[in-house]
Amino acid sequence: MGGRVSVIGLGAMGLPMALRLVGAGWHVTGWNRSPGPRDVLATGGGHPVADAAAAVEPIVLSILPDVAQLREVLMGGLLDGIEAGRSARDDLGTVHLVVMSTTGPRVVRDLDAELRPHGIRVVDAPVSGGDRGAQDGTLSIMVGGADDDVDAVWDVFAPLGRLVERMGGLGAGSMAKLCNQIVVAGNLTATAEALTVAEAAGLDLPTMVRLFGNGLARSGVLELKAEKWLSGEYSVGGNARNQLKDLRYLSEEVAELGVSAPVAALLTGLFDEVVTAGWGDEDHAVVMELLRGDRSVHGR
Repeated sequence: MGGRVSVIGLGAMGLPMALRLVGAGWHVTGWNRSPGPRDVLATGGGHPVADAAAAVEPIVLSILPDVAQLREVLMGGLLDGIEAGRSARDDLGTVHLVVMSTTGPRVVRDLDAELRPHGIRVVDAPVSGGDRGAQDGTLSIMVGGADDDVDAVWDVFAPLGRLVERMGGLGAGSMAKLCNQIVVAGNLTATAEALTVAEAAGLDLPTMVRLFGNGLARSGVLELKAEKWLSGEYSVGGNARNQLKDLRYLSEEVAELGVSAPVAALLTGLFDEVVTAGWGDEDHAVVMELLRGDRSVHGR
């Protein structure tokens, strides 16, 4: 039961995932730039470290926004810590770095090529399900990588996800997540638009939410985001800036594949407007305020 794992990034997703691993019997070393989440991890039975160089275990989960932030941590001490750890510990042979951020397939393949000379193998395993899924252990996890590498990290996913799927070679998990993001962003935008039209027509929004939830319009997006739309309070689950980042990665892949994706193109433009309007750090449900034409939410 369990093993040793480190979690890099103890944010809205990373902290509950780390705590679930602790609860499942894993020895969890956790690093975060700010101390608050580290304190919560310690209270929950984990082992926080203030120095990224000490966040070294045979399996390292990156739950940072993207690979750019992971590179900063690697260059800021984690890579040196891994190399130094091999001379001090018997359990550090090949280190498996699991990228659970949403990123581009080519990004994770390039990262793997760079890190192999350092005895580090990359697996990509982005997730869907939001912060509630992270808390409840009900995430969908899309895994890409060489069979031996995926086998080496497979057990770490069980406490985190209700559905864990092998998608193919390295980068396949990231490609699956980008496809997933068309559905998420599209559902967010379509539901927000429907509520905006209903509001303009004088219909009661809580009633509309109940109607949607009882019919074919029901969705995980509606379940998780309805309260944000009804209250106008957009504290972060998944923010709009990351939604745009994901859609831009998708646009690159669509261009490479030569396929038509007009909905994705429309969504990319809309979320670009959301971020330009100053809402990039709000939950991505804030797209409703763009559709309302309201540039004054939260005093902006």
